[in-house]
Formats: sequence, C-alpha cells, structure tokens
Amino acid sequence: MKLTDITFDLSLIDHFTLVITIAGYCIVLLALSIMAYFFTRLHTLQDFLSRRKLARKGTAESEQKPKVVMTGEENAAIAAALYLFFSELHDEEKYVMTIRKVSKTYSPWSSKIYGILNTIKQR
Repeated sequence: MKLTDITFDLSLIDHFTLVITIAGYCIVLLALSIMAYFFTRLHTLQDFLSRRKLARKGTAESEQKPKVVMTGEENAAIAAALYLFFSELHDEEKYVMTIRKVSKTYSPWSSKIYGILNTIKQR
C-alpha cells in the first residue's frame, strides 16, 4: 500500500459521528468562553475581597479609603514576583556521588567470601 493510495471517503461518516463531533466542539468552545469570562472578571472578585477585608476592620476606615482597583499590570507583576520567589526556595543541588574506599576491609557480610576465597587459593 502506497501513501498515495490513502483516500478520504465521506460515505463512511455516519450520523452519530457528526453528532459526537459537533457536541465535542461545542462543549470545548463553551468551556473556553466560560474560562475567558471568569479570568476577565477576576479583578472584580479581588476588589470585592479587599473591600470586605477593609469593612471587617471598621466601617469608618472603609468609607475613608477610595475604591481599590488592581489593574492587569499590577496582577502580572505580583504573579511574576511570586513565581520568582517560589522558584528560588529550593537550592540547585549538584548531583555528585563520591565513593571512598573504606580502610577496614573486614565486615560480617564479607567474612564468608574471604573464607571461600582462602579455601580456593589453598587448593
């Protein structure tokens, strides 16, 4: 079979395949649009939480403070700073293994080997 023998036959596509394909594309596009909407409205959630925090401290203090609005540039700068901070928490370690010869060659684990080697050498 050659590569040029491969053809696309539209008669092999049935009704259920088209329904599954269209439903899959719709679900993915709907999920992406919901996520895009959520991320564009994320600053309103931040503003709400900051106002709520100021209101807990006292109503007079929260009335004197202007409305806190964080721009996208400020959020990006904070995210970059947090990323750099957390990436520097772990030191870069060198993976070097050193093998040192132990001066004491006798151990209970090697005693059988010495006994076997000595009997072989004596024969």
